[in-house]
Amino acid sequence: MIAGIDEAGKGPVLGPMCVAGVLLDEKKLDALSRIGVKDSKQLSAKRREALGVEIKKLADKYFILEVSPLQIDELRKIMTMNEIMVVCYAKVLEELKPDRAFVDAADVIAERFGENIKKKYAHEIEITSEHEADVKYPIVSAASILAKVRRDALIKELEKKAGVKIGSGYPADPKTISFLEGWIKEHGSLPDFARSSWETSKKLVEKFTKNQKRISEY
Repeated sequence: MIAGIDEAGKGPVLGPMCVAGVLLDEKKLDALSRIGVKDSKQLSAKRREALGVEIKKLADKYFILEVSPLQIDELRKIMTMNEIMVVCYAKVLEELKPDRAFVDAADVIAERFGENIKKKYAHEIEITSEHEADVKYPIVSAASILAKVRRDALIKELEKKAGVKIGSGYPADPKTISFLEGWIKEHGSLPDFARSSWETSKKLVEKFTKNQKRISEY
């Protein structure tokens, strides 16, 4: 059995990270290409959603790990983001238990990322860890689609909760920054779905709260 693993949401300042894994019998791998699976970034949101349904039907098993902003902040107190990624990928492998896995490397040294996952994983496994694996291998593309579709759905839920558009959640998105600025100005703190350990968060909090008087000063 072959597995592909990829993530959506490693870098955003808002919302969770989703790490998805897809498990398939090797004989079914060609079917992924036939249904039009490719890297999630090359697909429209509507196409991703449609493919996500097809992938779930085709997969022998799939698993999506959701890591909340609070969990990410807590883990970053004791490990780097790359180490968090290793732990998350290993957890997905534990759920799927494949004979071989293809993973999209979340480390500048792709081979090291694969080796670190093998150290965390409790069973013998062959891992192919490469940059842009989501482009090269349809099984990883399938995982990237499930991860992206799930994260997009969670972002929509957060927008409903906030009652305002929050953008993609990435620091480079002006809508996201505008939302955060407005929230901090109004509430004096970050929303609970922001990653407080991100530099973007720290700078915005400092910018918009440093001149606010403490209650004790009145």
